[in-house]
Amino acid sequence: MSAARFVPTVKLNNGHEMPAIGLGTSMSKGDECVEAVKAAIDEGFRHIDTAYFYRNEEAVGRAIRAKIDEGIVTREELFVTTKLWNSFHHPDHVQQAFEKSLEYLGLDYVDLFLMHMPFGYKFIGWDPEKRMPYDDNGKLLFSDDDYVDTWKAMEKLLDSGKVRSIGVSNFNSEQLERILENCSVKPVTNQVECNARINQKRLIEFCKARDIMVTAHSPLGRPHLFEKDHVDKPKPVLDDPKVIEIGKKYGKTSAQVVLRYLVQNGVVPIPKSTSRQHLTQNLELFDFELSSDDLAILDELNTNQRMVGFNRVKGHKYYPFNTVF
Repeated sequence: MSAARFVPTVKLNNGHEMPAIGLGTSMSKGDECVEAVKAAIDEGFRHIDTAYFYRNEEAVGRAIRAKIDEGIVTREELFVTTKLWNSFHHPDHVQQAFEKSLEYLGLDYVDLFLMHMPFGYKFIGWDPEKRMPYDDNGKLLFSDDDYVDTWKAMEKLLDSGKVRSIGVSNFNSEQLERILENCSVKPVTNQVECNARINQKRLIEFCKARDIMVTAHSPLGRPHLFEKDHVDKPKPVLDDPKVIEIGKKYGKTSAQVVLRYLVQNGVVPIPKSTSRQHLTQNLELFDFELSSDDLAILDELNTNQRMVGFNRVKGHKYYPFNTVF
């Protein structure tokens, strides 16, 4: 029996359904990415998350098409997400940027298209090897493009039938509220860093009240990857004795405990893994439930310390982390 049968879906505010856990592919490239996505689909993942910035849309698409050709899945059984990069925030660039992502994926449509960040970068053309615009002194070049205008251009993509849903990523509550006040289509999700170290309880509550799902990138706290300019790295939550102890109680790994914690908080986690064993374990979240006492213990691990702080863009007018949530 396929593990996919044990992965429930969550209903988005537009009626479409999204599997309650997905595969993250950030930093996964080339053949490694192809094999990871293939293995994930074999193990039962039906929700795959990629982005133009990851430079792996082509690899992700190749793996998806291979599994469709093998008869393992149909396109309709998969939920595929990709993202609009920061350099393409000008409304005139949104459609072409989307078309390029769709071309790289080699698919007829995507299930979800996200605005990767609320802040924009200077447009420097369509060369796929030039994704970060720097000046001669190595300074990152910003644009003043308003994310509300970008969002309105994304809304038009829905008319094409090539995009089923649209959403945002790394937005704070005030930025989300501004979208809601000025636009005609509500984001189906806000994808943000969310794990036991930064559990995003206030943002989750805010989004839930507005029928916006929260998707969790970096749900395990990036145990093997730290941002270059990150200071005072927090101890990996998977090594925390309290998490390990809870895992022993349920016969689960620390990763399964943390992912289940997010699921019970109403979040859709998208952990990255290239290990088939870990891929299988990451799906085994729906045969146990953490007690209220265990949830309270995990709540206490929250420090609001980010692993992904976008420190190089702190001066941008739309930098999202100057607000409380």
